[in-house]
Amino acid sequence: MTWNPLRLLGVLAVALLFVPVAAGAATRQQELDRLLTQYHQLRMFNGAALVANEKGVLLKKAYGSANFEWNVPNTPDTKFRLASVTKQFTAMVILQLVAEGKLKLDDTLVSVLPDYRKDTGSRVTITHLLNHTSGIPSYTSAPDFSAKVSRNPYAVADFVKQFASGDLAFEPGSKFAYNNSGYFLLGAIIERVTGKMYAQAVQERIFTPLGMKDSGYDVHATVLPKRASGYELLPQGYINAPYLDTSLPYAAGSLYSTVEDLYRWDRALYENKLLPEALKQKMFTPGLERYGFGVFVEPLKLDDGKTELATIHHSGGINGFSSRIYRVPVGREVVILLDNTSRGDALKPLAAGLFSVLHGIPPQPPRQGIREVLSATLDKEPIANTVARYRELKATKANAYNFSEGQLNSLGYQLLREGRKADAIEIFKLNVEMFPKDGNAYDSLGEAYLAQGDKAQARVNYRKAVELDPANTNAASALQKLDAPAGAPASKAVP
Repeated sequence: MTWNPLRLLGVLAVALLFVPVAAGAATRQQELDRLLTQYHQLRMFNGAALVANEKGVLLKKAYGSANFEWNVPNTPDTKFRLASVTKQFTAMVILQLVAEGKLKLDDTLVSVLPDYRKDTGSRVTITHLLNHTSGIPSYTSAPDFSAKVSRNPYAVADFVKQFASGDLAFEPGSKFAYNNSGYFLLGAIIERVTGKMYAQAVQERIFTPLGMKDSGYDVHATVLPKRASGYELLPQGYINAPYLDTSLPYAAGSLYSTVEDLYRWDRALYENKLLPEALKQKMFTPGLERYGFGVFVEPLKLDDGKTELATIHHSGGINGFSSRIYRVPVGREVVILLDNTSRGDALKPLAAGLFSVLHGIPPQPPRQGIREVLSATLDKEPIANTVARYRELKATKANAYNFSEGQLNSLGYQLLREGRKADAIEIFKLNVEMFPKDGNAYDSLGEAYLAQGDKAQARVNYRKAVELDPANTNAASALQKLDAPAGAPASKAVP
């Protein structure tokens, strides 16, 4: 837990977007499809994919079900929630307003939202919001956000006041900390400046001009044709993802789209239909931690372990849905992956494999996550046996499974959600042992100790998380609360 009136694309131009590439494409298309099918068969991808280069679309295909209960298949025009891929659309609208002279990138937050708290809002600029350097705490990092807040609708102004106005965790511009609160505030700014709802502004400024007829702001109550349902994969099979009120992700993550519409978006970014060239280049200029405005600008290593592609990309994850769009300006290559089974962990290696095919590099076959292997017996044996099995498989079959940090981390959180705090701690401890330089692993262990009521060990691990990753505002905020003197006034930070 991402929106200048322009003329519509001509019918011919729209049609040309999807002319199949004939010469030499058949074999490559088969290789792309084979890799996607392998991921799907291992339940590591269920959704729609599009792969293209400067010659056009090489593959556009869907895999698995949009709705498991009715056995409705995914199709290339199935609508998926984009989650944080939303942010690049929000950034685009803000930059359009800059181009029109209605905003400046160095405008302070309080100058464009006069009701915002003056002490912090006078120090944060629109640039800080765009590139995640504001220091404002991210509302999705609050420990009880999912349990106590995520199902409830909020008006924009009320949500800003209650959840996006916390004390600054660091001096604006000094650090990078990925921040959903910043993009929520950008949505509020769009509404104030345009006098229109965020959804309407994105529709009129981006979707309609580009012919993105299958994109919009997701509202749960709306009967939306061809909308995918969201799921999570557990050892016993798929379950429906928890409900989330989409007034909360808002400008940080509430848009939906299709692979076809995102291809239209990708192609438009090579022209100046939406934005003057100079501002578009600002959007794609990396700042701290290689983040531009609504996008990361960084290399992607291919499956030969040597070749790197300069990419513009973003991922998204929201209840039941995961998304990735990778753009490679050299060669105008793009990989678009939309999944409705919460398999965000698999989308980056899948994208690397698809790009490898495009570059004549044999792709790495998918590896089943060690979480799935361990989850199968999690309810049938003591946690010590699970830990022992992990060690044995890591020692004897290191190449057979995905042993990345996120695997044990997600397993630990699965146990936390089930109320098995002591067992979760053992898994997080194992993760820290395996990945001693990963700040997020210590952050998760600190959270588990805190849930168990062991504040001393929580402090130890949160401090280590901040030491390894100074940009970890979640750990820093938790430490601030833990170290506050007894009886001190409550912090203004997000609860």
